[in-house]
Amino acid sequence: MKKKILIKDFIETVEDFDLNIKLLAGERGLEKEISVGDINRPGLTLAGFYDFFAPDRLQIFGLGETAYMNKLSHKEKEEKYGRFFSYDIMCCIFTHNETPDPLFVEYCGKRGVPLLVTDRKTSRFISSLVHILDEMFAETVTVHGTLVDVFGIGVLLFGKSGAGKSECALELIERGHRLVADDMVVIKKIEEALLLGSGTPMLRHHMEIRGLGIVNVRDIFGIRSVRNRKRIDLIVLLEEWDSTKEYDRLGLEDKKYTILDMEIPYLIIPVKPGRNIPVLIETASLNQRLKKLGVFSAIEFDRKIRDWIKTENSN
Repeated sequence: MKKKILIKDFIETVEDFDLNIKLLAGERGLEKEISVGDINRPGLTLAGFYDFFAPDRLQIFGLGETAYMNKLSHKEKEEKYGRFFSYDIMCCIFTHNETPDPLFVEYCGKRGVPLLVTDRKTSRFISSLVHILDEMFAETVTVHGTLVDVFGIGVLLFGKSGAGKSECALELIERGHRLVADDMVVIKKIEEALLLGSGTPMLRHHMEIRGLGIVNVRDIFGIRSVRNRKRIDLIVLLEEWDSTKEYDRLGLEDKKYTILDMEIPYLIIPVKPGRNIPVLIETASLNQRLKKLGVFSAIEFDRKIRDWIKTENSN
């Protein structure tokens, strides 16, 4: 389902990133829906080149565009602004705390085009803005699980209710690792390259522990015990030990779990009394870090065994 993002929602989101945006005019257009997550620099457009103009994008005015506009005569401004605002402009944002001339402000008010100003430099502002738009327009899914940051690896724990996901996460937090989300994990697909997991605003930093109830991890263990979001690098399924089932003992099998059409490394860890699951997850996380560096312990061990067998047979 297509995500609906209004200009007013965009402004509220940007405030969380400390980009210091303020509205100067065009309040009537705050209910406009942003349909694309791209931006446009309208310098060539103002100069008269409209062949590839994209009015449905956020229009970013840097020092170059502002300087060009300031050099125009009043008659030229009337002509160029009239043509520019004949299109259905989505929104105009001026950087470096530059304030457009009164005629431009008047056009924004008449046409219902939100006019925003920020004191941030153009390049830095655009860099942050592109990141924000990518997240706002990202494909999103919510899953039942627990996400923890273990040695820099984002580990998403799956398992049936009562499998011990939260208790395992709690033990990992006590060992110095960090909670990202418990129970409900919001996953976003960013630029076809990564899955970013976070908690819901209501449940953020909270955990449900059977016998204890709801606890606030940040308040109990400190700010270093939590983080708001983390890339998902590994998925671990906790399941009750089944003696009739054959579990992977060598680690040569490269399992994958698909979320939002992206494949993530996947492990199944059987749970039974006596097994130290948090330590196993720490080891799996360190092993995943090695794999990201191109070091595959199981494959290397298998190669050594094969080489040893060849040597023994040749003797």
